Amino acid sequence: MKVAVIGCTHAGTAAIVNTAQLYPDAEITVYERNDNISFLSCGIALYVGGVVKDPQGLFYSSPEKLAELGVTTKMRHEVTSIDTANKTLKARDLNTGRELTDTYDKLIMTTGSWPIIPKLEGMDLDGILLSKNYSHSNTIIEKAQQVKHITVVGAGYIGVELVEAFQMNGKQVTLIDAEDRILSKYLDAEFTAPIQHSLEDHGIKLALGQKVSSFAGENGKVTKVITDKGEHETELVILCIGFRPNTELLKGQVDMLPNGAIIVNDYMQSSVPDVFAAGDSCAIHYNPTGKNAYIPLATNAVRMGTLVARNLVANTIPYMGTQGTSGIKIYEDNIAGTGMTVEGAKAEGIDAESVMITDNYRPEFMPTYEEVQLKVVYERETRRILGAQIMSKMDLTQSINTISVCIQNKMTVDQLAFIDFFFQPHYNKPWNFLNTAGLAALPKPAAAKEPVNA
Repeated sequence: MKVAVIGCTHAGTAAIVNTAQLYPDAEITVYERNDNISFLSCGIALYVGGVVKDPQGLFYSSPEKLAELGVTTKMRHEVTSIDTANKTLKARDLNTGRELTDTYDKLIMTTGSWPIIPKLEGMDLDGILLSKNYSHSNTIIEKAQQVKHITVVGAGYIGVELVEAFQMNGKQVTLIDAEDRILSKYLDAEFTAPIQHSLEDHGIKLALGQKVSSFAGENGKVTKVITDKGEHETELVILCIGFRPNTELLKGQVDMLPNGAIIVNDYMQSSVPDVFAAGDSCAIHYNPTGKNAYIPLATNAVRMGTLVARNLVANTIPYMGTQGTSGIKIYEDNIAGTGMTVEGAKAEGIDAESVMITDNYRPEFMPTYEEVQLKVVYERETRRILGAQIMSKMDLTQSINTISVCIQNKMTVDQLAFIDFFFQPHYNKPWNFLNTAGLAALPKPAAAKEPVNA
């Protein structure tokens, strides 16, 4: 069996390693256009902020490690075309310019995603950077050392983590986003408001509800970010406005979402036999809605990559879908979320309700106890749990993984009230705060009927 893999980050590495282990006789060839593989891009802010001193720790594989498994890795090779009907591909060696043609029995598309780059005036100015791969992270660190004022465009996870890292390194920081609050795709306003206050308390300038229209500069270097509501002076700009799947190679050959994400079935197969996809290049099955969605996360990627290998020869293990579970630490706040926010549910036309509790995570008779804020979103009619968000100075984020399992198994908020959780004063209360949220959401019982006199 001849297997061709295009792209080698999270999903690609998982697919390659598992394929090599499961099918030792397979001939596996990996095509990677970069000069490195398996970079944990989610660690960029930690690297930029100096938390991670040795960037080699952000790589969890290498061509040498793959070679030990019998895998041929063609680094700095860009695949230029794929013919799924004839099972062939063409690639170019970016070092020599030499072109080659290869055949395959199974094709694994793990080409990932690429930052969205707006077409704006001034985009060619020096000092406007992207944040995605190892090369980007090194450039950001190098350029940041030479400036005092940095502007980040995009208030998603990466953007928020970067402004914190820059501020902690003594930089003057501005965060711009077209939405009127940060992290709006992941958290409801009750959670984003205190995070915004925290950022501002640390001296970060928030320019929310502002859409970037152009960039201005002097001597070829960026000096201003111009929005529909004003101008912001800067010396360096980092664009973090989202990602698009890298799937041009298969455009018109396999079924895709409108944004180009490859649609796969429960076994990671595309609409074309023997073409599989995983990670940021494809859509996921989003359990809260039951629909295909584009949610690029490393956790999704490694699961899907592993399943590709398991299902490469025969359908064996189906994908259970995802809730889009994620977490972030901003200064002292530990935050996590899973599934849908109230705003997200409304956007999908789902009639949703929510319950919000604020409690101390363990008994008040203990020497210390921290407050926890938890919100659970559920469907009004069925009472099925759709999502949840949590925030605390104490790291209680693992509780969101529990809610993720609840969503995956279509549990109700009423069931959440009575799930069996252990009690130990060091860790929680007799009613775990997850139970407490469920109890707070319970409907009032119908009034007891008066007995009928005989």
